[in-house]
Amino acid sequence: GTVTWGLFLQEENSPKMRVIRVGTRKSQLARIQTDSVVATLKALYPGLQFEISEFSGKELFLVRQIGEKSLFTKELEHALEKNEVDLVVHSLKDLPTVLPPGFTIGAICKRENPHDAVVFHPKFVGKTLETLPEKSVVGTSSLRRAAQLQRKFSHLEFRSIRGNLNTRLRKLDEQQEFSAIILATAGLQRMGWHNRVGQILHPEECMYAVGQGALGVEVRAKDQDILDLVGVLHDPETLLRCIAERAFLRHLEGGCSVPVAVHTAMKDGQLYLTGGVWSLDGSDSIQDTMQATIHVPAQHEDGPEDDPQLVGITARNIPRGPQLAAQNLGISLANLLLSKGAKNILDVARQLNDAH
Repeated sequence: GTVTWGLFLQEENSPKMRVIRVGTRKSQLARIQTDSVVATLKALYPGLQFEISEFSGKELFLVRQIGEKSLFTKELEHALEKNEVDLVVHSLKDLPTVLPPGFTIGAICKRENPHDAVVFHPKFVGKTLETLPEKSVVGTSSLRRAAQLQRKFSHLEFRSIRGNLNTRLRKLDEQQEFSAIILATAGLQRMGWHNRVGQILHPEECMYAVGQGALGVEVRAKDQDILDLVGVLHDPETLLRCIAERAFLRHLEGGCSVPVAVHTAMKDGQLYLTGGVWSLDGSDSIQDTMQATIHVPAQHEDGPEDDPQLVGITARNIPRGPQLAAQNLGISLANLLLSKGAKNILDVARQLNDAH
């Protein structure tokens, strides 16, 4: 049934509608993602008004070295902290597994296709990575993608490419440097660029990033009203898969600076988690798969009142048992990989990457 929260019900003649303020990055994709979440909320809460503010990341451009993604995250978190906005929509893969105190992920929306896609230069349309000519240059800014693909497609050269989706596609099409670039399928689909997807990479070729393809809604951890408001957006299966993935990454102490990748599936009450770590050039890798019995729960009204965060996520309307089981699965797989020598691979990758 529909849920109505007392707080958001106004008397008939009350002129003041509660306004929910939403923060977003100033990029076309970020805006599309934010608009889609706001549209869902509007349909659920017709009595509410939503106001979207765009943040450019400019205020913080001095701190260039913390990386563009975390830069935007920091500016948006600053606005949340100062109570200028009530919620922020992110790509879940951009949100660290440990959030700063005072913040939580209050909703994880239903995941789109989490796999990576290959977009080819117009002259190579119809090709695959396999059939690209020897020494073709493929653009990707992700160590995770480069490590896995170098190992698999040794005839290709992988080079860094920067910028947002529009910029990367323009570089691909207008300059002759790249034969193809690798991007997240979900982003291309959200932008309406389905026709540019030349190849979707399967887990055997390239496993995806933790949380890839899902959107996360970040809120103030103590703002119970907003937590209740966005909590209905939780997709139980996506939530459990992403808890397992994030717990795996957190326990490995991986981050953006090392190649860590995952693949999850939910089937007949079993959650399957495959995870791997790679050296930067992909020559060294450790991968394994584990499973746990977890039945995808229906949402229910009230959860526990203790601190409910798991890997930065609050989901009080989803039963606690399955969430803990998903977290334990992630931790167990991380421990298995660590016992097989994953720490050494990650340490070397981190040192090499920091030296650049």
